[in-house]
Amino acid sequence: MEGKALPKTTQRNGEPTPTSLRKPVFVKVESLKPETNGHTLVVKVLQSNAVLSKNPRSQNSRGSQGQNAKIAECLVGDETGTILFTARNDQVDIMKPGNTLILRNAKINMFKGSMRLAVDKWGRVEVSEPASFIVKEDNNLSLVEYELVNVEES
Repeated sequence: MEGKALPKTTQRNGEPTPTSLRKPVFVKVESLKPETNGHTLVVKVLQSNAVLSKNPRSQNSRGSQGQNAKIAECLVGDETGTILFTARNDQVDIMKPGNTLILRNAKINMFKGSMRLAVDKWGRVEVSEPASFIVKEDNNLSLVEYELVNVEES
């Protein structure tokens, strides 16, 4: 049973009973807010630009330094808007313009005051069937600049 997530079990009267997995709640791009996480959404890839591509320093090194580091900034979106997605390592190969993806457990990171969508090791990027929606390209959430303001309570 490799690759399958098994539901957690709880004890009731000494016997384990399976608990059901939650159904994912799909959200739209326009509803994303800064510093939030746990988003599941269906998006189309519009552009993909490689930002970083490094080879390992030595052939004998192990761990994360021994891997090729690849980072790409990709413009993704749905019928409500677009946002920049930061793709890392294996995700870069999936981010081809025209692909429809399901992003599971995605989070919003802030970079220079603007939002970036990302999926870390706790999430998943999956290629899905081509979507029927047309991407709304004139609502790019990554172009909105946010500023942290401290509010003093009186």
